Amino acid sequence: MNTSYETAAALLPLVGGPANVTSVAHCMTRLRLGLTDRSLVDETALRAVPGVLGVVADDTSYQVVLGPGVVVRVTREFEKLTGGAAELAARGEELRHQQRTRNATPAKLLLRRVANIFVPLIPALIGCGVLAGLNGLLINMSWLPGVTPALSAIASAFLALIAVFVGFNTAKEFGGTPVLGGAVAAVVVYPGVAKVTAFGVALSPGQGGVLGALAAALLGTCVERWCRTWVPATLDVLLTPTLTVLISGLATLYGLMYAAGEISTAIGTAANWLLSTTSAFAGLILGGLFLPLVMLGLHQALIPIHTTLIEQQGYTVLLPLLAMAGAGQVGAAAAVYVRLRHDTSIRTTIKSALPAGLLGVGEPLIYGVSLPLGRPFLTACAGGAAGGAFVGFFAMLGDKVGATAIGPSGWALFPLLAGNRGLGMAAAIYGGGLLTGYVVGFVATYAFGLTGGAGGRFRSRARA
Repeated sequence: MNTSYETAAALLPLVGGPANVTSVAHCMTRLRLGLTDRSLVDETALRAVPGVLGVVADDTSYQVVLGPGVVVRVTREFEKLTGGAAELAARGEELRHQQRTRNATPAKLLLRRVANIFVPLIPALIGCGVLAGLNGLLINMSWLPGVTPALSAIASAFLALIAVFVGFNTAKEFGGTPVLGGAVAAVVVYPGVAKVTAFGVALSPGQGGVLGALAAALLGTCVERWCRTWVPATLDVLLTPTLTVLISGLATLYGLMYAAGEISTAIGTAANWLLSTTSAFAGLILGGLFLPLVMLGLHQALIPIHTTLIEQQGYTVLLPLLAMAGAGQVGAAAAVYVRLRHDTSIRTTIKSALPAGLLGVGEPLIYGVSLPLGRPFLTACAGGAAGGAFVGFFAMLGDKVGATAIGPSGWALFPLLAGNRGLGMAAAIYGGGLLTGYVVGFVATYAFGLTGGAGGRFRSRARA
């Protein structure tokens, strides 16, 4: 039995059939559909399909939350049922462009493009991060000394060359030739740059990191598009790539790497200052505000910051703080489950979404439980704030907790943890933060999140 096929086949008629679908794509947890007429969607029946954890409608797509792993398989089957991604993309491009023009603000467009550059890199960051954590554990325990050098090479290679992938994706996203974007960004990590002096200082390979690579590829795309406006067609294949790499490469060496390096250093300094100086307060604010950022899609702006910190320090100290928001959400959902014991619909949704929430996938609980009910969303934020304050307090004492990769949170973040006092201390502090978030989210929601009772008002809002 092909469960993915059955899910896709059940979804298709509920979104208006093949004729209503203009595009099919997916992110880590959601099937993203472009639809001609959203009034044809049967949202009530859609939410009732087994495996559907929630639905989200934004300015550019209609999104069905299916969870990590599952969404990839269902998307493939959905594409087959609708005639293939290429045909859909061609048919829906004009509609999507019109919709973006009407509804997307410059800020939303920028964040979406940042996400399109960095999100495809997350699987590799996760895989390499887990291997780096395993390798660190083996080294600390003095186990398998003949294996650890190989593991270190495998875990570190992608991060050493991540600038190339960022450049490739940047050029692709902004309308340039992807391989030229990668070629220009490769200058940032090439060992030979150590022989180049800019502003009286010798450059270092990797200086500027992903920010320098992004800037280099953006400049390369601009140069390439400029060249194509005047280079004769007969010479285009020769001159355009040559000028693109030459002009952008020189600008990267003698300007962008230095500037991006200063910015990257400032980001690292600011993050360390934030935790060592404002400690628990910083954790409280970051943990409490992350759910609203996720709801609005603004959390994508943090991806380059996380990546920069991982490049500089080996881990990002911000992710464990932000992950506490998911703990508050889990605690709030558990309280709703206990309080609304007669509401079969909302309890079924919670049972389906809670395992994903424990593993750090928060959208099903956000859109299926806390947001529809209203107050539990706020009390979930309170739980996240408490967990963030817990982790931040220990940072003030000098015990930093970081993540060697971005993407997972919740329990799934444990294999990626690192810290300045060792893995054991980092895991203990992070686990204590999760527990704090669970408890405060539960208590706050149980006491204040459903003060109107467990009657029909909440049930009707949960199904809205």
